[in-house]
Amino acid sequence: MSADEQAIRDLIARWLQATRDGDVDAVLALMAPDVIFLVPGQPPMQGRDAFEQGLRGMLAGHAVDSHSTIEEVVVVGDMAYSRTQLSVTITSKHGNLPLRRTGHTLSILRKGSDGKWLLTRDANLLGAAS
Repeated sequence: MSADEQAIRDLIARWLQATRDGDVDAVLALMAPDVIFLVPGQPPMQGRDAFEQGLRGMLAGHAVDSHSTIEEVVVVGDMAYSRTQLSVTITSKHGNLPLRRTGHTLSILRKGSDGKWLLTRDANLLGAAS
């Protein structure tokens, strides 16, 4: 495995852990300022600020626990993509039943001039867990 592929796998693991820990700033540090998120039934979420607002709002009343199986990482120069199988459990801090989502994600990453990989585009195809 190349150093770049390992760095991307590490980024994914840090993202999941930071989300689990409620560390919004750590999650934001893993994405480009112009990041775009695609999710079914919603307009694209554009920019790190929009993501921050949504994540902080969710974490104010919920805990998020995610698990990912990385199915593919491909690196070509300073661009890469990863494909994962993701399961997410969102639990209300007020005792409501958890919400579970599963599905695939396709993420595009860009390597900066500092050598650091950042998420730049993400297509999240999660649906209700069966």
